[in-house]
Amino acid sequence: MPQPVILKKYANRRLYDTSRSAYVTLDEVAELIKAGKEVRAVDAKTNEDVTAFILTQIVLENARQKNILLPVPLLHVVIRFGDNLLSDFFNNYMELVIKNYLTYKSRVDDQFRRWLDLGIDFSEMTKQSFSGMSPFSFFKPPADGTDKEPES
Repeated sequence: MPQPVILKKYANRRLYDTSRSAYVTLDEVAELIKAGKEVRAVDAKTNEDVTAFILTQIVLENARQKNILLPVPLLHVVIRFGDNLLSDFFNNYMELVIKNYLTYKSRVDDQFRRWLDLGIDFSEMTKQSFSGMSPFSFFKPPADGTDKEPES
């Protein structure tokens, strides 16, 4: 497993990438992660691990820019029931939910690939108008009866 990129967080909130010997922004750190790199952030003065804090900042900044922050009622519940609720949820459930989603997505992608291997031309289908059609109508047998099995 490759070594993580080590970032030093300074008191002025700047992040220093020790592998490139350069200061980086949160957006650049996000790009490193999207490129498959692991990052580890440490406080430059105390050497305390602040990775979770930096990654949370990236997530919140991204959510703020896209205006997709958590719903206000959910935020009230999190604040009302304290830190234990949130840490328990993320430690025990969120990872499982994401893993299950990724497994499901992978299976759907595999199924779609198999359909393509069977020769179903989805690009041709998108050119047609689907108004009033069932999403599964392309699975119906042809109207001319060409799919009938031979009689014995």
